[in-house]
Amino acid sequence: MTATNKVKSFLYINSVFGFGLFLLKISKILLTICACIYCYRKCILEDKLLSLKMLENKNFKFIENEIKNNKVVLFMKGTKESPACGFSGTVVAILNKLGVEFRDINVLFDAELREDLKKFSDWPTFPQLYINEELVGGCDIARELYQSGELEKMLKAYTR
Repeated sequence: MTATNKVKSFLYINSVFGFGLFLLKISKILLTICACIYCYRKCILEDKLLSLKMLENKNFKFIENEIKNNKVVLFMKGTKESPACGFSGTVVAILNKLGVEFRDINVLFDAELREDLKKFSDWPTFPQLYINEELVGGCDIARELYQSGELEKMLKAYTR
């Protein structure tokens, strides 16, 4: 075999091998894309199933009903007359300072309601303050909004 033939053979093998590597990379990319599409479709289906479960859940119906029928709702530990934790007490004190009428719902004695409310709101802690069917947040956010004057503006229509 001549030197020229050896070079041609070497180039041919490398080009075939290089093309093979190229195909391997492309197939890895395609597999990744397929996996992403599968996961995306699975997530959408799981979200739909979760939404259907939420519609059937008695606690979700209760939560939606309370939020729709009351302009200001505080899901809290204890009651507005007797808060059972400092965070709930802080939000009650803020709402009372602003002279706001609000619906208080004690979540302490119903573990299922607590867990369902966390799923409903996608908020892990209590208290949870809702104004006009929107979750405002918990104690820290309510305090920050109060200190900035924003909470008073949000609640102006609901003061006594």
